[in-house]
Amino acid sequence: MSEQPTARVYNTRHQPRPYTPGRRRVSVYVAWSYPAESGADPLKLDNRFSTMPEVRRVTWPAYEKPEFADPMRFQQTIAGTLELFFWAWTPFQDFTAETTGHPVAMYQRVDQAGFTTPLDERILADTDTLFVFGLDHMVTGQEASSEEIEAVRAWAGREGNRLVLGPHHDVGADDDLTVRNMEYLHHGDALVPRQQRFGRYTRSLMEGLGVPVENRYGLRPAVREPGKIAALNIDRDLDERGWLTGVETFNFHMHLPHYAVTGGDEKSVRVLGRQPIDLARPHPFTEAGNTEFNMFLWLPAAGERGGEILMADSTIFSTLFGADDSLRNFWRNIVTK
Repeated sequence: MSEQPTARVYNTRHQPRPYTPGRRRVSVYVAWSYPAESGADPLKLDNRFSTMPEVRRVTWPAYEKPEFADPMRFQQTIAGTLELFFWAWTPFQDFTAETTGHPVAMYQRVDQAGFTTPLDERILADTDTLFVFGLDHMVTGQEASSEEIEAVRAWAGREGNRLVLGPHHDVGADDDLTVRNMEYLHHGDALVPRQQRFGRYTRSLMEGLGVPVENRYGLRPAVREPGKIAALNIDRDLDERGWLTGVETFNFHMHLPHYAVTGGDEKSVRVLGRQPIDLARPHPFTEAGNTEFNMFLWLPAAGERGGEILMADSTIFSTLFGADDSLRNFWRNIVTK
């Protein structure tokens, strides 16, 4: 990754963006406590992010450049790994800013300095498209308050607003250690422990909003060639809004959540993109007869909710896992339609 082309602003307040017809104002809410995630005990095996030495060892030599390996320039604890997320989200932010004419506001529930920012009207007032990235480990206890749920419900009730929910994977939920090991061997990522459960905040927000979907497992997509994810199985008849116009694939990631639909019907919860699974690697989900998992969902406006809800994993917006024209077409569709 190269140095950023403009000066980095960190410890400042968000400057509200004026409404501009036809140009969406995009905000990203990372629903974690940065101190809780970065301060996790590295001696514990499960439910934490990797330290930078672990990342460097497993992905060697990808991060042996001085900007990542030099402890005088880059944090070598879990905090360094968290910063990789922000590096990798920057191209999506830049793309969106260029496309919409508005900068992308990036919020954290609890940031590096310990400032807490609940999901409330301060965020929602100048936002037309809101991404909620569910990258909080469930053990950190992040939970949407009733006030936050009501604020998002009111915001989502306005016609034209768009909520994009991205709870991450839920690996190792089963108490059977043999099953956990099967899941681990299936995804094959040495940086993901036998149990890594994400997204309590996003789950609680979905429960409060009545979104009948649950993130399950961490499934390895099939590939068409090394590092190239197999094409999505797209239901274009259901995709009336054209979210997947010009899209054939997302980016490859070793462990992606299955967005299991737990209620509603085909009209209220539309599964637009299903991802083929790597069937050469056993998993309880595939042993039950499944060959694909739900990758991209659309909940059209309905009833008192004038806004739309989309579901897509946060890794789809991260260049840690690559980006091509198909993916950028998806980004463009989400932030412009």
